[in-house]
Amino acid sequence: MRAALTAVAVLASAGCAQTAAQPTPKVLLIGIDGVRSDVLAEVSTPHIDALAASGWYTDRARTTTPSVSGPSWSSMLTGVWPEKHGVTDNNFTGRDYDTWPGFLTRAERERPELSTFAALDWMPLAELPEGGPVVSSAIDTRVTVDGYDLGWAEADGEVTAQAVLHLAEADPDAMFVYLGNPDETSHRHGSIGAEYRDAIALADRHVGMLLDAVRVRPGFAGEDWLVLISTDHGRREDGGHGGDSPEEMTIFILAGGLGGAGGAGGVGGGTASTATAGWPSPGPANIVDVAATALDHLGFEIDPAWGLDGRPLGRPR
Repeated sequence: MRAALTAVAVLASAGCAQTAAQPTPKVLLIGIDGVRSDVLAEVSTPHIDALAASGWYTDRARTTTPSVSGPSWSSMLTGVWPEKHGVTDNNFTGRDYDTWPGFLTRAERERPELSTFAALDWMPLAELPEGGPVVSSAIDTRVTVDGYDLGWAEADGEVTAQAVLHLAEADPDAMFVYLGNPDETSHRHGSIGAEYRDAIALADRHVGMLLDAVRVRPGFAGEDWLVLISTDHGRREDGGHGGDSPEEMTIFILAGGLGGAGGAGGVGGGTASTATAGWPSPGPANIVDVAATALDHLGFEIDPAWGLDGRPLGRPR
């Protein structure tokens, strides 16, 4: 009888330990190129809206000067301003990603056991001559599709499909998925009109596919996903950008939780994960805060020696 009671106690203890186990932190960063915040608010984007409703969202964040893709994506992914990473245009001259690596590369340097993934269709982010790109070869899995060759809507679809497949077949800890169609559509039509808005709506459908792929993972109940969604710059009404007007410099940043402490997931289930539970209302934010937020959620202490300009979202400045 005493042996049986002891066995029951051991099993109960093991069950409590399992219940108390912390979910595994994971990060998915979705970057949608060239989305103007006020236009985003006017377009039907149910997947982005649902994530924002139970997470942390600002449409008043600041991007880089100049407001063009090369420096802006470099700052989002490295967590430092152009004065440090050296990229000031889309030629990527002056880049120093060895000193200021992208957050996925930094995660690999610090904890090589982490599984990292990136998928994109703007090639300079992953392929540059004479010096590594910001999405470097240190990342475990990189998928590249050339949007200029395939067509941007089709390329975004392929990028999304590859990321969905990876979520189903592998066990990634940190991911970056880039969608370029909205920016290129606005440039092509020289406006922020119907075609541009349709491209944003399509990007939202791609976001929905990615979120669904996270939710159906076999290990989802034991995972705490922080989903970050942002853009690199806004734009003028003629589809251009690169200046310092509010329309060009203002971006959105969204941080939402899936799974983990919420069990059934924060989005759609009405319960925030540990990723965003207890965060204060949105305050000032910058594009450089995205990388710092991703690293913080993965459990890294932000080392002052890294020299990051960004701070985890929701933290005092």
